[in-house]
Amino acid sequence: MFTDVSALIARNVPAPRYGVAAFDRGADGGAAFFVAGFGAPNLVLVWLGGQLRDVTPPVLADPDRLAIGVAAGDVDGDGREELFVLNSDTFAGPKQFADRLFHVDPDGRWTDLFSRPGNKAARNLSAGRSVAAVDRRGTGRYGFAVANYGQPFRFYELAPNGHLTDLAPALGLDRTTGGRGLWAGPLVSDLTDLFCVNERGPNFLFKNRGDGRFEEVAGEFLLSDPDEHARGVTALDADGDGRLDLCWGNWEGPHRLMVRGVDGTFKDRATPAMALPGAVRTVIAADFDNDGYEELFFNNIGEPNRLFGQTTPAGPGHDAIRWRLLDPGPATEPEGLGTGAAVADIDGDGVLELLVAHGETTPQPLSLFKVPPNGNGWVRVKPLTRFGAPARGALVRLTAGGRTQVRVIDGGSGYLCQMEPVAHFGLGPVSHVDSVTITWPGGATRTLADVRPREVVVVPHPEA
Repeated sequence: MFTDVSALIARNVPAPRYGVAAFDRGADGGAAFFVAGFGAPNLVLVWLGGQLRDVTPPVLADPDRLAIGVAAGDVDGDGREELFVLNSDTFAGPKQFADRLFHVDPDGRWTDLFSRPGNKAARNLSAGRSVAAVDRRGTGRYGFAVANYGQPFRFYELAPNGHLTDLAPALGLDRTTGGRGLWAGPLVSDLTDLFCVNERGPNFLFKNRGDGRFEEVAGEFLLSDPDEHARGVTALDADGDGRLDLCWGNWEGPHRLMVRGVDGTFKDRATPAMALPGAVRTVIAADFDNDGYEELFFNNIGEPNRLFGQTTPAGPGHDAIRWRLLDPGPATEPEGLGTGAAVADIDGDGVLELLVAHGETTPQPLSLFKVPPNGNGWVRVKPLTRFGAPARGALVRLTAGGRTQVRVIDGGSGYLCQMEPVAHFGLGPVSHVDSVTITWPGGATRTLADVRPREVVVVPHPEA
């Protein structure tokens, strides 16, 4: 399916790299990839002059830290996304180097909020893996959930006095396990829930109680999977019923495609080919070929990557959908040491790019893949918070051609990673969009009836 366009990455030198986040640089900056460097400089890559170029400010490069996970979100309500960079200098338990929370000033300068007076005591000095941006109250101000390994999970917000505070104990999130992947969105409530896939213990599903606190309910929804060792996780409507389902990869164990039933619980619908164990890292759901149906990409380390697509049009009911193994082409990367990956339409042509990071055992260059032009239509929807930042966690529904597609503006997914803050919809041959409905984390909704194909629609918050 894919073609290799890695030659478009300028100065693509081999290096040990891990998580990737696609973030928004503000009204004048456009989209960018942040790539975590593990003993190598972090990268900020933007599309400039027909290439993906490194424009990393020195403070973000931070070459002396061991960056592994990353996520973006507007923590202070200034309309710009901060960057939470999770550093892990040990496998589990206490660590030496704290995480970073990079804030950008109006003049474009970046500073680490954890380095400010009053914030040092709150620093995360536990080895972690993934991080996700969560608007738990629907205010447009985000907190960052951190999946630690062998130490309690963290949840950072700015307190009224402007200091960073770990609210995990007060919110019911301070569990200790082998934390791995995170996904944030409206899964089993109307607000932002947090699903955590873990190693050496059951998964967690933190349901938003509506008062800003959370209740752990993974067992109630049959999502615990306690005997496996998870890595990457994503959400999608896997059976065409208009509700979100989950897919995650288990390290050398059966991968899961958990589809929600009429009683609200989830059941594994992974095909034998999809469930086949492997050395999985990131899992991504995206419509790479714009045919109107999402694919599932499993990024592996030291073995071929795998890609799955739908064989028949999706419709209501579990039996209306079939998944089959596709040929990823060059994106198979049988010798690739995959560690993280993210998607974004970085060049603005309406087709998603897939950026894959490598490393861990041997430094390797980044890879960039995309599907060749095929004539399929598309629509891209970018909801904003009341402050003008990307509304991560918002639910977007598009109805066209007799079907409704569902996307969530990503707060964190894959493994160590975060996708672009845009709902990307392929349309295939459909030439008319009936409607687009956005539901923000706080419950505000807006329906658009004048969306045209091949447009990027920026949608302000109704209360902005």
